[in-house]
Amino acid sequence: MVSNPCYSSRLVAINRSLFFIYPHLKYNQRRSLQCCRKFSNQKFQKRFNSGISSVGVSRVSPNPALSVLSFKRSDLKSPLKKPEEEEEERMTIKPAVRIAERNLIVKNRTILTGVPDNVIATSGTASGPVEGVFLGAVFDEENSRHVVPLGTLRDVRFMSCFRFKLWWMAQKMGDQGKDIPLETQFLLVETKEGSHLDSTEENQVVYTVFLPLIEGSFRAVLQGNQNDQLELCLESGDADTKASSFTHSVFIHAGTDPFNTITEAIKAVKLHLKTFRQRHEKKLPGIVDYFGWCTWDAFYQDVTQGGVESGLESLASGGTPPKFVIIDDGWQSVGGDPPEEETSSSSADQTETKQQPLLRLTGIKENEKFQKKDDPKLGIKNIVNVAKEKHGLRYVYVWHAITGYWGGVRPGVEEMEGYGSKIRYPMVSKGVVHNEPGWKTDAIAVQGLGLVNPKNVYKFYNELHSYLAAAGIDGVKVDVQCILETLGAGLGGRVELTRQYHQALDASVGRNFPDNGIIACMSHNTDALYCSKQTAVVRASDDFYPRDPVSHTIHIAAVAYNSVFLGEFMLPDWDMFHSLHPAAEYHASARAISGGPIYVSDAPGKHNFEVLKKLVLSDGSILRACLPGRPTRDCLFTDPARDGVSLLKIWNMNKYTGVLGVYNCQGAAWNSAARQNTFHQTNTESITGHVKGRDVHHIAEASLDPGWMGDCAVYCHQTGELITLPLDASMPVSLKVLEHEIFTVTPIKVLAPGFSVAPFGLINMYNSGGAIEGLKYEVNNGANLSELDVGYGGESSDLGGLKVENCSNELVGKVSMEIKGCGTFGSYSSAKPRKCTVGSKDVEFEYEPSTGLVKLSLEKLPEEGQKVHVVEVEL
Repeated sequence: MVSNPCYSSRLVAINRSLFFIYPHLKYNQRRSLQCCRKFSNQKFQKRFNSGISSVGVSRVSPNPALSVLSFKRSDLKSPLKKPEEEEEERMTIKPAVRIAERNLIVKNRTILTGVPDNVIATSGTASGPVEGVFLGAVFDEENSRHVVPLGTLRDVRFMSCFRFKLWWMAQKMGDQGKDIPLETQFLLVETKEGSHLDSTEENQVVYTVFLPLIEGSFRAVLQGNQNDQLELCLESGDADTKASSFTHSVFIHAGTDPFNTITEAIKAVKLHLKTFRQRHEKKLPGIVDYFGWCTWDAFYQDVTQGGVESGLESLASGGTPPKFVIIDDGWQSVGGDPPEEETSSSSADQTETKQQPLLRLTGIKENEKFQKKDDPKLGIKNIVNVAKEKHGLRYVYVWHAITGYWGGVRPGVEEMEGYGSKIRYPMVSKGVVHNEPGWKTDAIAVQGLGLVNPKNVYKFYNELHSYLAAAGIDGVKVDVQCILETLGAGLGGRVELTRQYHQALDASVGRNFPDNGIIACMSHNTDALYCSKQTAVVRASDDFYPRDPVSHTIHIAAVAYNSVFLGEFMLPDWDMFHSLHPAAEYHASARAISGGPIYVSDAPGKHNFEVLKKLVLSDGSILRACLPGRPTRDCLFTDPARDGVSLLKIWNMNKYTGVLGVYNCQGAAWNSAARQNTFHQTNTESITGHVKGRDVHHIAEASLDPGWMGDCAVYCHQTGELITLPLDASMPVSLKVLEHEIFTVTPIKVLAPGFSVAPFGLINMYNSGGAIEGLKYEVNNGANLSELDVGYGGESSDLGGLKVENCSNELVGKVSMEIKGCGTFGSYSSAKPRKCTVGSKDVEFEYEPSTGLVKLSLEKLPEEGQKVHVVEVEL
């Protein structure tokens, strides 16, 4: 298991405070209760299983179809119970998630009503300590596709991640079953009763996670119907791959913390399926901590060696040198089908739709654009050498489709004969076609795809990747991944084909790219997610479209909400962007708090270095946040793209600070009627929302103070303002469409009465707190604190803007920090510091008494051989 590097260095400090900070105490109570729950689970297991059977729901059995279908409704009436039996039942611990009287009950709240008799429930306790239930269904006939209602869903709020395209997910919110779109792969439901602030579990809001899964050769999704029923759709993608009985098609788990509940649910599914690993268990490739450049939006398929070099030179010239490059589509050897291989029907189809011939891979080596004229045998190794030796890059990646190229591998090519490629025509699922009708005339659908024989696909990947690795390539961006689900006919179905390809891909990447150099792209189907053991980085949404004005607000909302689900499996990559663009800062700031890789696709000479220098340090490294960026708890069920009243707030964590981004994403969204992204009217020019310290979900973990009371200092990146917020206090923020603000949030440390501090980091950067690599507070116990200004009126005055000075000039305490990079360092201090030092040298600093902002300049990177500046502030 790979530990989270952002927190490992602070293990001792955090452990000291675990039993004193309330959220940590609650967490430890949950951990300590797991043993009790195991014992209780064993005790009520028999009662649970017999209980769910008594309402027409069966445990797993050798033949679950028989055990369920043998029941009649008349058989389900319970006999009259004796008083002692009723008392025993009342005292029995009930599962947190269960089906009772044909309703789905979650922590004593009814989520679904009218669960049909043929829906099967199986306790999830066999998959670990997480309380939950698996649902399946039994049908009268075997088939390759089944749809069954799970019950009626009303009077809740939900957020779903559904596929609006074959390749990509987006978010949809609603409050009834009919609002749930086709191809929903993740569903989070919030009960309307309860309070976020109530500490007693029975009075808190409950979050229920529905995870449609892979079962055997079938893949499940959720959808709603006009009767507000939540439906389960099961598909194999192969007419000959049939079944009639399912027991583990959906997993349901519930809790009072939405983010922990999701993580626990994914973990339970992992233990059940044993086919994938979670994000924190995977090795992250080195590119995630450096600035990069992708050739796609700069050159598209016209990329050349010269173009790559000019792009690298151009970015470095402004002081933001890229340390990795992705050579996107355009480097491979490809070609169309020979005229004699075109069938009359395909020719007619192409003529009718005016399609260009679909290109297919004709060789694993580079095309002549990437061959050096005087030494063509050097191949792509030439540009790799130039990038690394001349321009100081650490990593070079190249693009390829999971099937080789968009049209696959061309059959009949001598060099490719060993892969057994055969033209196959996609069979796209009904849900995808409904959401994306254009698939009927897509070039791949009309002209087919050259699919490598699954038995030979490891040979194909290994020969391709070993050639690239020998040339110095460090990784691959593997695109077009969801196409596999459409090609399973005659091959055991979509799940089986996807599994075979991904096992081969994982094995080849593990063998040829030791840094785990792979990015998954166009891969938003659960067929792939639930069989991914290797890939640790995944593109989080549809592309950045620089010339499509409708796309920019949609993009930010989609990456944030998709990361709620995708971030459990891999580190979401929020895609490239242009630094010289009307929405440049909007995109750049979001990438800074995403926790994922940061790279642009600027054309050479077209850069905004003012924007880039808020992202990139002069050595090419970045200040990456520790987690996937996700919407705040209070934004999970609002619709910041459609409702006209909500701002989107995105939170993340650094080692010692939190970061909060606020975005106005209104005015454009996916239109279910038009089945495309469209603009819509917004009600007001600007929207006002509120932010508070606890919007950063794990902000308590950034505090080193066992007695921390929840007070935070907040630095506003756009305005330069510093505000102190007591626990649960909030401040307003108003934004127009395509406007944003970034807030660095730091727990306030009280050194002594009237002396409080909260460092922010490099305040010239979007994610300023990411610069703080180390933090230590020291208090001088012998300090004489009697000589304070008479204006001091207790600790509460510290948050009311009244500042104090230690008139004796005696040392009260010291803040020691390790700061990465260079720029303007900022911190909150309730009193003017005695002095500030960098290394062992005193330095000048500015202090604003009205706000408590301390600023000093770190003019250059740390001396050679040192990774950080040691900054000390004495009070």
